Amino acid sequence: MKVLCVAEKNSIAKAVSNILSGGQLATKNTNFPYVKNYEFTYNGFNFVGSNASCEVVMTSVAGHLTGVDFDNQQYGWGKCNPSELFDANLSNTKNKDQEKIAQNIRNSARNVDYLMIWTDCDREGEYIGWEIFEEAKKFNNRLNDNTLYRAIFSHLERNHIIGAARNPQRLDKRAVDAVGTRIELDLRTGVSFTRLLTDTMARKVQASQQQSMLPPTNNHTSKKENVVISYGPCQFPTLGFVVDRFERIRNFKKEEFWSIQLVVSEQDQGVQSDKVTIFQWDRGHLFDRLAVLTFYELCLELAGNKAKVVDVKSKQVTKWRPLPLTTVELQKNCSRYLKMNARDSLAAAEKLYQKGFISYPRTETDTFPAAMNLKSLVEKQAQENSSAWSAYARNLLDTNNSDNNHNKFKFPRSGSHDDKAHPPIHPIIGIGRDASITVNERRVYEYVVRHFLACCSEDGKGQMTSISLNWNDEIFNANGLVVLERNWLDVYPWMKWENSKTMPRLEMNQEVTISKAEMKNGYTSPPKPMTESELIMLMDANGIGTDATIAEHIEKIKSRKYITSDKVGKESYLNPTILGVALVHGFETIGLEDSFAKPFQRREMEDDLKKICGGTLTRRDVVADIINKYKDYYNRTNQNKNRLLQVYDEVKISLS
Repeated sequence: MKVLCVAEKNSIAKAVSNILSGGQLATKNTNFPYVKNYEFTYNGFNFVGSNASCEVVMTSVAGHLTGVDFDNQQYGWGKCNPSELFDANLSNTKNKDQEKIAQNIRNSARNVDYLMIWTDCDREGEYIGWEIFEEAKKFNNRLNDNTLYRAIFSHLERNHIIGAARNPQRLDKRAVDAVGTRIELDLRTGVSFTRLLTDTMARKVQASQQQSMLPPTNNHTSKKENVVISYGPCQFPTLGFVVDRFERIRNFKKEEFWSIQLVVSEQDQGVQSDKVTIFQWDRGHLFDRLAVLTFYELCLELAGNKAKVVDVKSKQVTKWRPLPLTTVELQKNCSRYLKMNARDSLAAAEKLYQKGFISYPRTETDTFPAAMNLKSLVEKQAQENSSAWSAYARNLLDTNNSDNNHNKFKFPRSGSHDDKAHPPIHPIIGIGRDASITVNERRVYEYVVRHFLACCSEDGKGQMTSISLNWNDEIFNANGLVVLERNWLDVYPWMKWENSKTMPRLEMNQEVTISKAEMKNGYTSPPKPMTESELIMLMDANGIGTDATIAEHIEKIKSRKYITSDKVGKESYLNPTILGVALVHGFETIGLEDSFAKPFQRREMEDDLKKICGGTLTRRDVVADIINKYKDYYNRTNQNKNRLLQVYDEVKISLS
């Protein structure tokens, strides 16, 4: 029997081939330099009978095998009204590289009995698997749904890959339909609105940008760039988040507020100590100075410098260890802790996965399967003596209570998300100092390992003491924390949890001498500009993009000059450009804010795609519904083109 196996990337094909062949394989070049064919024999496929030996060719694609586009002769830019694209015929396309890869698939499939898909186990991987299947059938009419199999795997550990080869599933045709729906809708809506907006605004925007550029020197001539005002159903809500924060800062009006604060020194309570404790007013702060002054003077007049202890509490508090790692959390925390943008962190994680160091990095799951042997993964980190965390990993596995160490291995907490495809991101093997990886890959690997070890640790434990004073019926509070066990915090340096001030020893109903009572004022402060970490969190919470595409959408609006990334100290902040602000306010002005600058439309589409996967909606239903809505949006935008130009001018003046 002959079997053709096809992975999504050559690195995966090579790794899987080495595992299944035991290293006994032949490598053949193809007509595309970055794709190889690996030939070997294997006797573990259950679909050909027990222990039957198979001749295997394993190859790969390089992402999508086909594209989807309009016929350029009929629907090219300037050859039709953009509104025609909502109903225009679509056809599959291939660029030169894709055609070379497809030719290798067709030739390799010519005489095989079975096709086994080894693409990534997510919606996009299902669609790429279907593209491979469609291409393979062209030279082999014996390939059909019954001879098509799909490997389910999430990392490249040997036993896991062998298990995937022995227990294949079928391609999920509903997931294929969901991706096809998204591709079609993004193309139709994106191209039609991009052409409409560019035709409407490009000349004005280009002239404005040329005016703002520095004049060319004698040695340099200014290069005129063609301006494209692109639209994307994920780009615009992403831009909307940044503009919303920008406007909240721009329109912020600071307000003065007042509060009352008590200072209690231990020395005034008859204790030989110079420690003082500050008690904050239970009312917080008020914006009415006269009201606060009235409270303050009444307390001084009626109670003087004496207050009464009315509550003393001491309780155990917990600093929860993190949930298992998802893609969004990886990107958010690499941005926050490592100052690495989402695109670079995900790219590094992808490379680490392809090299076998970590599990599949595109996952929404924050719950480990109960049967998963996580201790063995901790053991691999404990054996890596060159790492900064190996001693910590050994202590987790130490069954003796040496050095009064209570931080032992504990199965991770469970979150509320499970995509049923991949476990949370976790390390597979240790990494030595001489491993052939980049600086970014090493930093991301360290973060993944430390996060995983933190998940497998005990929660932090502390003692919180709270004291409340009554000063003429006004309540004042102070809190103090003593950290008893740091546990997971010892391996997670980015999270701080430390002892606060020592609380005075006071008892219930004790009369306390107030060392100082003062009325304090302050001012409200504006929010800070948007960070990439915050933007990722907002996109995820609102269903904008997937865990794998969030980074792409952020980079797209940067490249289109809708936003800039401005470094202030160690932090980078995202700010909208004049064009970015004008686009958001322009659509607000014509009544399309909720459909374009807010996340509601895209979230609705993502919900529909999930329903396609669940079988309650069809591709035809979803496409027809959303295209009808966009036709209305297009007509309204087309009728208000002049208003968009007016808003651009208004924004330009207001921000000059």
